[in-house]
Amino acid sequence: MNETLFTLAAALNGCGYDAGLDNSLPLRQAVRGDLTEAVKKSATAAEQLQAFCQFQQEHAAIDPSRDVAQYVSLGIELSEPPDFVPVIQEADLPPDAARVLGSISLLKRLYRTAGLHGIWQKHQAEYQALVDRYHDAVAKTIIQTDVYLKLQAGLSTGRNFVIYLEPLLSPAEVNSRNYGDNFFVVISPGSDGALHLPEIRHSYLHYVLEPLARKHGASMQRLDTLLQNVQRAPMQEMFKHDISLMVTESLIRAIEARTSGKAGDPAQLVQHSVEEGFTLTRYFYDALTLFEKDSTGLATAYGSLLYNIDLDREKKRAASTRFAPQAEPEILTSAKPSSAPIPLLDRAERMLAGGDPENASKLALQAVNDPKGGQDQGRAFFILARAASLGGDMQGASRYFQLALDAAHDPRTLAWSHIYLGRILDIQGDREQALVHYRAALQSGDAAPDTKTAAENGVAGPYAPPAQRQ
Repeated sequence: MNETLFTLAAALNGCGYDAGLDNSLPLRQAVRGDLTEAVKKSATAAEQLQAFCQFQQEHAAIDPSRDVAQYVSLGIELSEPPDFVPVIQEADLPPDAARVLGSISLLKRLYRTAGLHGIWQKHQAEYQALVDRYHDAVAKTIIQTDVYLKLQAGLSTGRNFVIYLEPLLSPAEVNSRNYGDNFFVVISPGSDGALHLPEIRHSYLHYVLEPLARKHGASMQRLDTLLQNVQRAPMQEMFKHDISLMVTESLIRAIEARTSGKAGDPAQLVQHSVEEGFTLTRYFYDALTLFEKDSTGLATAYGSLLYNIDLDREKKRAASTRFAPQAEPEILTSAKPSSAPIPLLDRAERMLAGGDPENASKLALQAVNDPKGGQDQGRAFFILARAASLGGDMQGASRYFQLALDAAHDPRTLAWSHIYLGRILDIQGDREQALVHYRAALQSGDAAPDTKTAAENGVAGPYAPPAQRQ
């Protein structure tokens, strides 16, 4: 149980976060109802919730699937209420958590004015009941994994693997994080009682195997040239530039295939993994046959597993593989910086989120001035527009938002360009044209709740900056 995650999840639900609501436990609706009642009784609480929701809308992730995840990343690294202080240096926060760091002061005020501690206490026994209900199933999953790997006692000394149940989040979402030596999994059971046990096991395997990979740097260096043959694969970029990550994921996929039971055909699981780019899965799957027959634990056998890789054969296998068009996203997000270069517009987004619109604009202009450089021109104009807006240049912002509409293909960029243009026009007193943009946003194809809410609010009434609201 974690009151900080509860507070963030409750606030997000209060802002219209409805993902997975139909499949959530009744507890989620109960907490939402309690927060609604608290806001009705207190104009100050209503104002603080509105301020938090405004921040959430303005800092929505480009990828809607990462929007709530960034608050989970932040919540894991915050102290208990009412302080909500980062437990590590701000400079060491994961990028997605740093992006929404500004929500802390708003969260503290909402926590106090809406009486969220009282709501937490009201439902704390229900949270404990969920922990008790799922404890045995989770413990069995961990123990079975330890038994298969023949782990030695004390292998994980000084490290933590923590699972949080947060029923205010969508049951379809699994938030798994690796921060230094600590691993966290934040999940929500569904109304059918199902829990993401395979995802818990996947995260636990990372927890066990990543330290082993770090101990065998020389062997990893020998395998590094294998990455040249997987650059066309659809797996995430971090795996294409870090051999230890690629090796670890391949080994995990092999272990999962060998222990899948009735969950899937092992041969298909291995082939699917290879086609995503984890070409060493085939080798590890075969090598684990001998491991299973031997009494040696994985911590001891790990070095031999790496040593026995025939690099030339594996490079040929990778070179001849017909990769799949896309790959499933990795469950685990790590705070470990990737050795892959950060794309230009991603750097611009980070600077913008960090309060540096001037340098964000410079990077976005580089993308605009290099139309053949493969950068998303619509996104570049969208960044320029937001930077101009932060700098008080409404004329420049309007021009760039219009250019974003002309160049963008992404529904979210299109929708929010219309929304921002509508707000600018409302501030300028042109309500008729503002409505045109709000309605266009609703027709843009972006079904994200924050987009829909912002556009509908624009249609319902003229936009006013937070400072002008009463």
